[in-house]
Amino acid sequence: MKTLKLIIAGIILFASANTMQAQVSVNVNIGSPPAWGPVGYSAVDYYYLPDVQAYYDIRATQFIYFGGGNWIRSRNLPNQYRNYNLYNGYKVVLNDYHGSRPYSNFKTHKVKYYKGYKGKPQKSIGSNRSNNNKVYKSNGNNVHGNKGNGNKGGKGNNGNGKH
Repeated sequence: MKTLKLIIAGIILFASANTMQAQVSVNVNIGSPPAWGPVGYSAVDYYYLPDVQAYYDIRATQFIYFGGGNWIRSRNLPNQYRNYNLYNGYKVVLNDYHGSRPYSNFKTHKVKYYKGYKGKPQKSIGSNRSNNNKVYKSNGNNVHGNKGNGNKGGKGNNGNGKH
């Protein structure tokens, strides 16, 4: 009888150990910055893209742009920017805004960060010298890039990311 109790206790212990190991950790990259995003920022919700006068919502992985009299959220940039190079384009890091409507400051952003605005050099998250001159898919758009060439990006005027 004592042997039977030990066997049962062993089976229960073995089963509980297997149950503990069977727990799965799911790591979903919701809210992860895109590969073309600037390096070195963790608590950021939005980028402003001056060349296309649009925003990128990191958490929702959507572009936000003005069209047809309204602000539109989309996985893609508008058709006129389908060949826009996200890796080489300047990204203003909006680390001082955490609401749901970054475009509420659009008039200020449009003036301060005009089309063609360039700040301090900045590498993209996906920088890799071995991937130069390849075509990348980004949100359904072709993105031509020289990813590892020290792309221009947005830390701001004083280098600390504050805007």
